Amino acid sequence: MKIKGKLLVPIFIIVLIIWVVVLIKQQINIAQYQKEIDDLTSKINLAQEELNQNKQNLEEEINKSNSLEYIEKVAREKLGMYLQNERVYVDSNY
Repeated sequence: MKIKGKLLVPIFIIVLIIWVVVLIKQQINIAQYQKEIDDLTSKINLAQEELNQNKQNLEEEINKSNSLEYIEKVAREKLGMYLQNERVYVDSNY
């Protein structure tokens, strides 16, 4: 009986030490995962802001696309079109 009692205390201490080490490792892992969550949340928020800005820019462009000035600008710059009776001068240096 005395041998059993003598072994019980060191075994209990070893189990307690192992439990504390595991608990500390889990707390470290939780802190790392929380940091990752915070970083990813930050990235998501930045991406969301960028998407909202792009959406706003596209909506403004859609609204502008109905104006005659915008249609004329696109026709000139992208399609190479000009108004009737308009003289076009081409620079021969290009």
